[in-house]
Amino acid sequence: MIYDVIIIGAGSMGMSAGCYLTESGQTVALIDSYEPPHNEGSHHGGTRLIRHAYGEGGNYVPLALYSQKLWEELEEKTEERIFSKTGILNFGSKGNEFLETVRKSAEEYNLSLEVMTAEEINRRWQGFQLKDGMIGYFEKNSGVLFSENIVRAYRVLAEKNGADLYTNSYVQGVEMTADQVTVKLTNSEVKGKKLLISAGKGTNQVTRMLGINLPLTPVRKTFSWFKAEESNYKEGLFPGWGYIDEESTYYGFPSIDGAGIKIGRHDGGHLLKNHEELEPFSTFPEDEQETLSFAHKYFSEDIELKEGRVCTYTLTPDEDFIIDYLPGYDNVLVACGFSGHGFKFSSGIGESLAKMLMDKEPAVSLESFRLNRFDYQ
Repeated sequence: MIYDVIIIGAGSMGMSAGCYLTESGQTVALIDSYEPPHNEGSHHGGTRLIRHAYGEGGNYVPLALYSQKLWEELEEKTEERIFSKTGILNFGSKGNEFLETVRKSAEEYNLSLEVMTAEEINRRWQGFQLKDGMIGYFEKNSGVLFSENIVRAYRVLAEKNGADLYTNSYVQGVEMTADQVTVKLTNSEVKGKKLLISAGKGTNQVTRMLGINLPLTPVRKTFSWFKAEESNYKEGLFPGWGYIDEESTYYGFPSIDGAGIKIGRHDGGHLLKNHEELEPFSTFPEDEQETLSFAHKYFSEDIELKEGRVCTYTLTPDEDFIIDYLPGYDNVLVACGFSGHGFKFSSGIGESLAKMLMDKEPAVSLESFRLNRFDYQ
């Protein structure tokens, strides 16, 4: 069989694209080294935040809003829980550039955004103890996405629509002709007309088979759950949140289904070399200490570590995404470098990738994610 599209990497972007392609009648092969959803990529850990007023740049807002629409549609199609409207509080010091971009993007796109002082924040959510002089911006319509549920939902829909999954399969080679792609696996091969590479930290392992090395840096990251008083921190009472200053960036979630408060540090981490395995949680002192110290500083009660996990960010030099055709290959599309803030967009990006692979225009422009902004080999 010759598929319309072969997808290498069936995580958040690849599985989403596969679902939308099959909805349009395309034949699709999804290849993954593991069994999605799994703990080896960037989609595990249960939850992700979705923000609409976007501190990383106002150019992301249309994609965030379109992705939100698709999340709501996905929730209607599946039995999985997809989204919880917890609201998102971004907070930090006054004049913070990130927070100013949040405010400006909300104004530009007429988004609901409540400006709050530290005193007002502490009064509304007794789990916080922010210091005088801090400021917060609260988005009531943003919230939490259930990441593993989402990958599972897209998988179920894609397979229902006829997609073939090649799981626990390792790519050994990629061969190209003018009108066909052959992906060689350990004990078989898959042929198709077009190829999407959405392999996260393994992207360059695939693109190097085509003579291209993209500007990607895999980084080991951690996140943790903490025991805390449910009456202050449970879902429905406590928001999702983000914090940024000149030295660090943190994010967190309310306690969902009694799991405890989830906290992670967005910046920092440990660089990964080649195919290096992720060291387990607690390998480095900061795995536990950084988030615990942050919580003791800004939360109103002592908390206790329950569980920690590791994951991977795949960073580009500017921490914006790469979504483009590979130079010299008009039938090979790559989606990568999501830099720790891409999951919230994976519905909109997946649908956009599907349209591009069918030679259609995406609903939202992805021009700012083109490869030509970088020098690479």
